Amino acid sequence: MPQKKKTKKEKKKTITKKREKKERKKAPAMKVIKKNDFSNFVNALIKDKSRTVVGVKSKWNKFVFDTLTSADELRLDYDVTILPPKKYFLLPTETLLGYKLSDKFSVQAVNEVKPLIIIGIHPYDLTAIRQMDTVFKDSNPDYNYIRKREEAILIGVNIQNTSPYAFAGSMGTATADNGFDLMLTDIGDKYTIEIGSEKGTALIKKYAKVSDADGDTVKKVQRIKKEISSKFEKRIDFKPEELPKLLVENYNHAIWSEKAKTCLSCGSCNLVCPTCYCFDVQDITELNLKDGKRIRTLDGCLLGDFAKVATGENFRKDRAARFRHRFMRKGSYLYDKFGFIACVGCGRCTSGCLPDIADPVKVFNSLKGGAK
Repeated sequence: MPQKKKTKKEKKKTITKKREKKERKKAPAMKVIKKNDFSNFVNALIKDKSRTVVGVKSKWNKFVFDTLTSADELRLDYDVTILPPKKYFLLPTETLLGYKLSDKFSVQAVNEVKPLIIIGIHPYDLTAIRQMDTVFKDSNPDYNYIRKREEAILIGVNIQNTSPYAFAGSMGTATADNGFDLMLTDIGDKYTIEIGSEKGTALIKKYAKVSDADGDTVKKVQRIKKEISSKFEKRIDFKPEELPKLLVENYNHAIWSEKAKTCLSCGSCNLVCPTCYCFDVQDITELNLKDGKRIRTLDGCLLGDFAKVATGENFRKDRAARFRHRFMRKGSYLYDKFGFIACVGCGRCTSGCLPDIADPVKVFNSLKGGAK
């Protein structure tokens, strides 16, 4: 009996799962660095000037990714940043091309690529970046995003303190075995460094004073990583693999209308999300009518005009429909297309929502509980 041919969606899911399984088998090499030497390492990277060094800094009693001028500014004990590191690859506003309307019409593509080293990325954000890499390299590659990613070195850090809004432990994103160039783990007076790429190897060889990790140290890191998932207070009551089916079955659930009653349609949940990637494109002609540029800006499905087309129709005018769409996209639509759940459990949407309706844990658990 002939085998049934796989659909395009099924093939993509299979490829994604095979790639992840293959990557998990590659155990990164591990080094050890004293904390004083790590500070020297960071300062050496800053002094080099060949790449802008970005790290997590304290600001207004919150944490942000920002340019470092000294290793003393770096906070690796943070809980969560206001915005994800995605902001360096998919900019809030960026110019895609410039054009001239004078004697001879001409167009010039624009991609402002800045070589970066980003220090202190939590595993859930590394997972989100990997997902965005897949999205922007899919059938219509986005070279503005791709080139920025190619010129970035990612240094992750295992979580020491958790946000009260986060639930990465439930989503399988509290730790990461790949997706980084280097990964740090605090073990007291030292950091261990897992090396995940040739870029990471080159960086260590050139700037850092390290030693090889012994067997006991490796076991200690493994133990620390196992304990991280249990640090999260918020949890969903089921395996994330159940989410696509759960959402489809509850497409007409009353929860969408109930939550949307107080929704401000502000789009804050979209803007702080590490896996939201929708954008708007506009052509802007200068007042001299000779020059212009095409820009793209971040957009969001909770905004009132997100689904409005040129003729004036709005295909998602109802707030409940927009609210539902956000959750369907995270847990069903992108799963169907790419094979991953596009919610990494960072909790930023919950902390950024003024009417307190965006919490995925509350929505998911309510759906699972069968409340009608």
